[in-house]
Amino acid sequence: MTKKKSAIIKVYGRVQGVGFRFYTNKKAVELELSGFVQNKPDGSVYIEAEGEDTNLLTFIDWCNIGPEWARISKVETQFVPPVNVVGFQMK
Repeated sequence: MTKKKSAIIKVYGRVQGVGFRFYTNKKAVELELSGFVQNKPDGSVYIEAEGEDTNLLTFIDWCNIGPEWARISKVETQFVPPVNVVGFQMK
C-alpha cells in the first residue's frame, strides 16, 4: 500500500503571467495529485497538493524548476496531514 502525503507549496519569483498555474495543473494531473493552485496578491503562487508519496516529491522537484518562462527564486514546502481532496483545480 502506498503512503499518501500532502504539502503546501509556495513558489516565488517570476511565476505569474508565464503559464505557471496551467503547467502546474497539467503536472499535478499527470502525477495523479489532488489539490489546487492559485496566484497570490504578492506575486507568488500557492499550491496545496496531495497524493502518493513519490509522486508528490516528484511534483515538488518540478515546482523548483517550473515551466520554461518561469524564474523561480524560492520554494517553501510544508508537509501537512492529507485531507483527501478529489481532483486538481486552478483557482
